[in-house]
Amino acid sequence: MAVKTAQDSASLTPEQLQSVRGTLRSPRRLKTEVLAGLVVALALIPEAIAFSIIAGVDPRIGLFAAFTMAVTISFVGGRPAMISAATGAVALVIAPLVKSHGIDYFIAAVILAGIFQVILGVSGVAKLMRFIPRSVMVGFVNALAILIFISQVPELLGVPWMVYPLAAVGLLIIFGLPRLTKAVPAPLVAIVVLTLIVVLTSIEVPTVGDKGELPDSLPSLFIPNVPFSLETLQVIFPFALAVAFVGLLESLMTAKLVDDVTDTRSNKTRESWGQGVANIVTGFFGGMGGCAMIGQTMINVKVSGARTRISTFLAGVFLLILVVALGDVVSAIPMAALVAVMIFVSIATFDWHSIRPSTLKRMPKSETIVMVATVVVVVSTHNLAIGVGVGVLVAMVLFAQRVAHLVTVERTMTTSDGQETATYVVDGELFFASSNDLYMQFEYALDPAHVVIDMHASHLWDASTIAALDAVTDKYHRHGTEVKIVGLNEASALMRERLGGKLGVGH
Repeated sequence: MAVKTAQDSASLTPEQLQSVRGTLRSPRRLKTEVLAGLVVALALIPEAIAFSIIAGVDPRIGLFAAFTMAVTISFVGGRPAMISAATGAVALVIAPLVKSHGIDYFIAAVILAGIFQVILGVSGVAKLMRFIPRSVMVGFVNALAILIFISQVPELLGVPWMVYPLAAVGLLIIFGLPRLTKAVPAPLVAIVVLTLIVVLTSIEVPTVGDKGELPDSLPSLFIPNVPFSLETLQVIFPFALAVAFVGLLESLMTAKLVDDVTDTRSNKTRESWGQGVANIVTGFFGGMGGCAMIGQTMINVKVSGARTRISTFLAGVFLLILVVALGDVVSAIPMAALVAVMIFVSIATFDWHSIRPSTLKRMPKSETIVMVATVVVVVSTHNLAIGVGVGVLVAMVLFAQRVAHLVTVERTMTTSDGQETATYVVDGELFFASSNDLYMQFEYALDPAHVVIDMHASHLWDASTIAALDAVTDKYHRHGTEVKIVGLNEASALMRERLGGKLGVGH
């Protein structure tokens, strides 16, 4: 009687599918991880070379970075199956330093960026992810999908006409094969088939080898030759800090996206300091540094179905084997095959539901504005950090504007024992935006000698609100009116007791 060595994948929870030990015991799941790692490795090679060119360094520096980042993060990262390697975002940030001070300062900045990321990770910077709205996340994903597609356009311009039918055949295989079988990743089949076509027919089309020379040796330990001085720190500090922030932001956003795709949770704090450790290791092996890559991650998770650290580890290992031991074979891969893969990734990554007319009709306009703003800024600047920052800022402004209009002030008149009293009930959250016009909501000249301001339905959030209340009571006192503020909750009362009358009225 046959003995089952592993549970069927369909009976496992998403968390169980992330188990390395369980996957090693399941030939079927292990095959998925191995093939996914191979596909990712093939897709990483031209990307790493291209990003090296952007940074102004030798292609080997980008390829070694892809290897060390992927392998290191597979052990220390907090998001299983996510791919980290050399990225365009890091290359764009650090390229000016290469041009002005050379490769040694460049590597020193990568190592310092890793140290910053470890410090930020341990300090809990990942918790800031909770302040990124869903609309910004959708904009981030859509912008990245657009950037992935745009990055492939140069590979389709000014090329031999045979590139177009080859790319079309690649897309046909990638989209069509899963309907017949999912035993082998469709992108891998497309790459193999198109490579065989080009090699056997001797078609002259751009190949991976045309992108740059592949390394013929393993990476070795590299100590940057820079003075250990304050002057050196002043040179590399701003670049290292920028790389640290851009890398963490892109990595944490990608991790959140993978969480949604796999319906699992990940340790964002571990991922943050893990990215730092990976960059430190990469720097000491002469790599250009990097962060999570959404395109390759989507190939790994969404297209190939990988779920564990095994695929991430193998992506780095396969990349090194391919470029060092099988460089001639890899050089023959037509760029049309990889273009087809990346176009498919861009289509699969884009959130098409977010732009459906029915969705846009139901969605609040402010949410759509935030999403569009994020997309426009990311695509126009090619900088994810700026785009996400602008998206969050727009969301905050629109939220503050919306909440500001939710505060109401109702006035009623009562008479008791011959004493007339005006009572104002303030309803809503009071902060810098909503409390600015609070001063204008009272009838100072028309009110009787006794006024009650009832705050039971409101909450005081900041000093601006305390200053506004001080202005109101001061104005009434100038009219000889007695004012009582009642109904403050405990937190609001403590804040008013601490700051009331000490901020300056300003009216």
